[in-house]
Amino acid sequence: MAKKNTAFVCTECGADTPRWAGQCSACQEWNTIKEVRLGNSPVQAQRLGYSGTKSDVQLLSEVSLEQTERLSTGISEFDRVLGGGIVRGSVVLIGGTPGAGKSTLLLQVIANIAHKGISVLYVSGEESLQQIAERAIRLNLPLDKIQMLTETSVQSICDTLDVIKPNILVIDSIQVMHTQTSDSTPGSVSQVKESASYLTQYAKKQNVAIFMVGHVTKDQSLAGPMTLSHIVDTQLILASTDDARFRVLRADKNRFGSVGELGFFAMESGGLKEVKNPSAMFLNRTEKPSPGSVVTVLWEGTRPLLVEIQALVTECQYGNPRRLAVGFDQNRLAMLLAILTRHGGIFTASDEIYANVVGGIKVTETSSDLAIIISIVSSLKDTIVPHDCFFFGELGLNGEIRPVANGYARLNDAVKHGFKKAIIPKSNAPKKSMPGIKIYPVSSLVEALEALEEIR
Repeated sequence: MAKKNTAFVCTECGADTPRWAGQCSACQEWNTIKEVRLGNSPVQAQRLGYSGTKSDVQLLSEVSLEQTERLSTGISEFDRVLGGGIVRGSVVLIGGTPGAGKSTLLLQVIANIAHKGISVLYVSGEESLQQIAERAIRLNLPLDKIQMLTETSVQSICDTLDVIKPNILVIDSIQVMHTQTSDSTPGSVSQVKESASYLTQYAKKQNVAIFMVGHVTKDQSLAGPMTLSHIVDTQLILASTDDARFRVLRADKNRFGSVGELGFFAMESGGLKEVKNPSAMFLNRTEKPSPGSVVTVLWEGTRPLLVEIQALVTECQYGNPRRLAVGFDQNRLAMLLAILTRHGGIFTASDEIYANVVGGIKVTETSSDLAIIISIVSSLKDTIVPHDCFFFGELGLNGEIRPVANGYARLNDAVKHGFKKAIIPKSNAPKKSMPGIKIYPVSSLVEALEALEEIR
């Protein structure tokens, strides 16, 4: 009997081992080692055009770039996250919690594309055609150009693709698909990996752009094997903000665009609508200023984003002060407090400190350091920071204020939103004065605290 070509893969980190083990030696997680089948069957290899011969050597200058032409979806925020539109032959994995709007967004996308006369196919393995038709009618989408199919076998789907030859394919969802090359049940690690790999190889061979819907786990990561992220070209996550009306589409991986790019949508009765001015989503501030509330300018993907940061400092009642950060790294909060004590002369060891990024946005860059420190000082001293003032800058361990990227673009965006004062790193200060705004360039935490006293 021929030996089965299988391997044991960790579903968390993607590491492979020669045999099953209770704990992954790479990431130390328990019960994550699963058996998967490797390689293509002869039938699959024949379908995809693999004859077993070596590929010809080709100069990079001779490679045709015709396949990199992008197709606009008609939704600018979606195009932005993709990197400018859909690349033919690309595979996009989009995940999100139930009810986030994944199927709704993709239905709107293919409706726009089909309206341009481009052939599309929507394959549903979870919902019936009646359910999808009812949603399309509710969203007021044209129904006469969208081709539908209910199927869960990737081989049968590819048979249909060979006949109708669409340019865009939607798979909803990859977790319910199965392939005849694997004996495991649908939804298992082996089936998900094999199905995604089969469809990806078909997309590259036939130059078909594929969108796969994926489920997410409790920690908001895509379910299934970690290797699924390496198979696809682009991985997107659609998530809700604290205000359930809004959705944020984030690119976690993109071979054709910027990683970390964000697209903003509002969930309405007519579907997902683009938010042209996302800063307005996160600047819904109260009319009466309050201590601990400041504004910073983040850089997300390729554009600036104004967000509000709030801090609350209160006396500890139980002898063990609590420090809580929501929206940014907890360890960074501890580091900033240490810098504030050492170089700012402000002691918070006996106080409980809570810091929050309003709107549910996740801050991954360091340009918000100065704003976080200012919000803590404002709450501690019970003083109000003017509504027309904003801050950005990275804090060094020696108390210096370090410059950040795209400083001038951040200033411009803040001025458009009516801000008139800014405390920013000295290296980010423009050489010529900007009309409508007064800039306080600082090079250290001490200078920033002095400038804060001046603008009050």
